[in-house]
Amino acid sequence: MAPTRPVASKASGRGGKNAKNQKVTKKYTINCSQPVSDKIFDLSAFEKFLHDRIKVEGRTSNLGDNVQISQIGDGKIEVVTHIPFSGRYLKYLTKKFLKKQQLRDWLRVVSTSNGVYELRFFNVVNEEGDEDDE
Repeated sequence: MAPTRPVASKASGRGGKNAKNQKVTKKYTINCSQPVSDKIFDLSAFEKFLHDRIKVEGRTSNLGDNVQISQIGDGKIEVVTHIPFSGRYLKYLTKKFLKKQQLRDWLRVVSTSNGVYELRFFNVVNEEGDEDDE
């Protein structure tokens, strides 16, 4: 009979319930300075939208101490989370807000680095200038 190996218990930090209870602090930044400077984007309305729509444990308006949302600098929103949280979820909510404000045709959400998202205008090519060359 082959010797048996000791089995790692769930309390050792590998999986199980302890992995869910660990505090993970992450900081996400959404840079909206470009559309805010052009006065087509309301930053305080976007912040309120995030407060109302972010779900924690499957429920909205359940942020508590786990998620803090604040405005920083010129046209930036910072989201600090102490629970496992997806940056893609913030991108999804930002796109949802843009659609609601009918800005989705002009703005897009781009991830510039890890945890940093930026609202940029689509690059619109001037087609009238191309026709004049012919």
